[in-house]
Amino acid sequence: MHVLVATHHPINDSLQQVRDSSQRRRETSSPSFIHITITDKMARPGSGNIPGSACIPLLILLLLLLLLHPSEAQPSPGYYPSKMFRSMAFYEGYSTLWGPQHQTLSQDQKSLTLWMDRSSGSGFKSTRSYRNGYFGASIRVQPGYTAGVNTAFYLSNTEQYPGHHDEIDMELLGTVPGEPYTLQTNVYVRGSGDGNIVGREMRFHLWFDPTAGFHHYAILWNPDQILFLVDDVPIRRYEKKVEGTFPEREMWAYGSIWDASDWATDGGRYRADYRYQPFVSRFADLKVGGCATAAPPACSPVPASSGGGSAALSPQQEAAMAWAQRNAMVYYYCQDYSRDHTFYPEC
Repeated sequence: MHVLVATHHPINDSLQQVRDSSQRRRETSSPSFIHITITDKMARPGSGNIPGSACIPLLILLLLLLLLHPSEAQPSPGYYPSKMFRSMAFYEGYSTLWGPQHQTLSQDQKSLTLWMDRSSGSGFKSTRSYRNGYFGASIRVQPGYTAGVNTAFYLSNTEQYPGHHDEIDMELLGTVPGEPYTLQTNVYVRGSGDGNIVGREMRFHLWFDPTAGFHHYAILWNPDQILFLVDDVPIRRYEKKVEGTFPEREMWAYGSIWDASDWATDGGRYRADYRYQPFVSRFADLKVGGCATAAPPACSPVPASSGGGSAALSPQQEAAMAWAQRNAMVYYYCQDYSRDHTFYPEC
């Protein structure tokens, strides 16, 4: 992930005043609804059709069944790693990395607001590096026109290994009114994110509105696999299969908001429009657990399932992940045959 830090641009009013002013300019979209029309043909004598008076409750029942279909309900994964770790105050585990003028910290120091305008975005970084662990944050993003805006929570060692780094990404990619946010997960290994980019993307249109409230996004990285989790539901599992395709060097945790107009929204078709600035993202419920780089060799990685040290997920977790991918996945690099698969032996 590469960001450019621009010079400071003073904000004369409070953040909320700016938000209120810009919100009045934002485009809005009409809510979608289902329209049912009952015609007199349904009750035509001798037609053999169900009379209209009887058809109405049947249609209502059908509509309710469609709205309450079990596949739409978020399943229980049966294992909740987020509950294994307490929420930390920001300065217990993180520090500001760039754009300090575009950050505000809550009074209890447990939630952080980042914003981006034409002058700069903002980012933070863990104070320690880790060789494995659980890294989570509850995030809420902004509604309206947010094309080109990237709200990211990720692991990286790009400062330690410039030009040859590893990275594990969770990125909420902004959108235009009427279209959903995209959650992009990605893995870069030993420079595959530098120069000739070799990404391993899996993207989702989430089963909830990420602008309506906080949801917990997490990366569980251990020596056998990487799990991407949303509200403890595993949405993707990236296993260690082939040598050289799995990140094994120490990494730091990061959070940021930045302008990714060149690619983030519909391949760069829609770009950040600073008439709608500031673009605001909120981080809370920060959690870190696992083995810091300086931890003794006996330090145990965070298990991926209730089975403990086993690399396998439980059947309940597998079912929850299958549900998430069936209902929410919109792109998977291994299924994209326009790409050169010699770069992806793990597929």
